[in-house]
Amino acid sequence: MMSPTVEFVEANGLRFEVHTAGNPDSDRLALCLHGFPEHAFSWRHQLPMLSDLGYRVWAPNQRGYGRTTRPTQASDYHISHLLNDVAGLIDAARARSVVLIAHDWGGIVGWLFALRAVRKIDRFCVMNLPHPALFRENLLHNAVQRRRSRYERFFQWPRVPEWLFRARGARAVGGAFRNMAVNKSRFPDEVLDVYRKHALEPGAMTAMLNWYRANPFREVTAGAFPVLATPTLMIWGQHDAALGVEMTRGTEELVRDFNVRYLNASHWVQQDAPDETNAILRAWLAGDPLPTGEADPAGSDDGVEALAAKRRT
Repeated sequence: MMSPTVEFVEANGLRFEVHTAGNPDSDRLALCLHGFPEHAFSWRHQLPMLSDLGYRVWAPNQRGYGRTTRPTQASDYHISHLLNDVAGLIDAARARSVVLIAHDWGGIVGWLFALRAVRKIDRFCVMNLPHPALFRENLLHNAVQRRRSRYERFFQWPRVPEWLFRARGARAVGGAFRNMAVNKSRFPDEVLDVYRKHALEPGAMTAMLNWYRANPFREVTAGAFPVLATPTLMIWGQHDAALGVEMTRGTEELVRDFNVRYLNASHWVQQDAPDETNAILRAWLAGDPLPTGEADPAGSDDGVEALAAKRRT
């Protein structure tokens, strides 16, 4: 696997550590936004493929992560700053066209960036993060998803979550990946060591958790949203322990040009099933027919049935 080039980019008053690939003179940018508790490294399987398609690929460590500037106040991680970071990176790239690719917390930022039209993007690919309206709807009316999301309340506590994640060489950080993974061979010790090492950097774990502290899920997903005109692809690992697959249903009513594919993978879909993820993403970007993927599993628990009943009324 190719090693990315690491560059530092000044944007929105911060210094971003960016993993890059592809022709630096290309005016077609693929901007990849990672999630929690990840790193630009999480896009290691996608950078070569996107480069082969002719994109200049940027996978930044977002604010607080890696060697990117790490503000110290929780308020510094409010969604308004996160959106301005993406705008600043796009401005710094001076690209003619932009594909935004996002996972997990990067997906929250990506959805809101596209829906608020902060900058023009040509395409949006989101992985294992639902449309904010559906996220909020499930938090309010789906008891099963509320239970899955209880960790968010724990993350609001001071100091204790940091202690838990950093204990025993950040063992919990590594466990979050391997324990949830479907294909555990994709997460050998040398991969987990990358995430553990960065979580143990001074102030890093607090910065990561401050994304949650500054942006409670019910607040960051609130509001009315326009129908999104940007062509959108959703790739969903259907064995996600944190976000139920039912949160994807109804997205087609909220996005004008929408495709979704489900994979036999966990929340860490682009790392857990990189070949399948890349095949879908490559076909979509090239305008080719999309691989089929897995069938959407039907929900059967009480919380999902209650949400479905609410929608029928």
